[in-house]
Amino acid sequence: MATGPLRKRLNKRSSDPKPRTAMATRPSSPKFYKNTSLILLIFLIIAAFVLLGIPSNIFSTVGYSPVFTGIYSIEVVNEFPHDPNAFTQGLLYAGNGSLFESTGLHGRSSVRKVDIQTGKVEVLQEMDSRYFGEGLTLLGEWLFQVTWLTKIGFKYDRNDLSKSEKFTHQMQDGWGLATDGKVLFGSDGSSVLYKIDPQTLKVIDKHVVKYKDHEVHNLNELEFIKGEVWANVYQTDCIARISQDDGRVLGWILLPNLREGLLAAGNNAIDVLNGIAWDSDTNRIFVTGKLWPKLYEIKLHPIKKQFKDGAIEQLCLRQPFFL
Repeated sequence: MATGPLRKRLNKRSSDPKPRTAMATRPSSPKFYKNTSLILLIFLIIAAFVLLGIPSNIFSTVGYSPVFTGIYSIEVVNEFPHDPNAFTQGLLYAGNGSLFESTGLHGRSSVRKVDIQTGKVEVLQEMDSRYFGEGLTLLGEWLFQVTWLTKIGFKYDRNDLSKSEKFTHQMQDGWGLATDGKVLFGSDGSSVLYKIDPQTLKVIDKHVVKYKDHEVHNLNELEFIKGEVWANVYQTDCIARISQDDGRVLGWILLPNLREGLLAAGNNAIDVLNGIAWDSDTNRIFVTGKLWPKLYEIKLHPIKKQFKDGAIEQLCLRQPFFL
């Protein structure tokens, strides 16, 4: 996948022209100056409040782009064992210290229940070799899973993974799934975030995901966390925090140290970062990757330093994935 820095255009907002004043006789009374100064001060205060009340999207329409500050590093709180043969495509917290996981690759795809502490696979449902497992989410008593290069998905009884139903969806492909408990969010490897009715599996809304003026392509595994949709961006060490309302990127999480640490320890067979799970009861966040021997519990820390122009674009954006 070829990458390169993307240029960002910065437009300066022109200063307001000086107001015109009518000709008048210059007053000589000090009281006049005092009253005039007071009126001017009040006017400036009111103008400041009005200016601060202007919505931020108006600035964008006139070419002004505020400084983006929502960039986070991570702290590893805990490390847990993870099946190094699991080509992780979907991950979610199942409660009681366990995860549900969807794995990929033809002939090796599965849906499984995993103990977090030990990494032991407690329940394994292998998939037909025709299918390449992808994103996974849990809504009620049903697990929803999509598959790569098809519009076919499966529903599994969370209490008995051998019980499943096939369905079709309207995305161009199956990459990621998440839910807010009401609707499904889906990705198909493009820059589009879909909202899907879980009853009909029809698309009810969709947004192009953008960071500043750039489309964020290759949206992969998804998780819904505190009103935001988090997405792995395929072939990067970045997670995008996305507004479910309009597709804007609200923040970036940078995780290169995880993959680099595994490589430094001799884990040369690992693939890319992929897999986000959230324990809403205790606010724990878990991440892993394809063929990674570890699962990480992480905490976020805002990065306060200023990044060079185009740095985030180079780290977190990629050209569209073509088959």
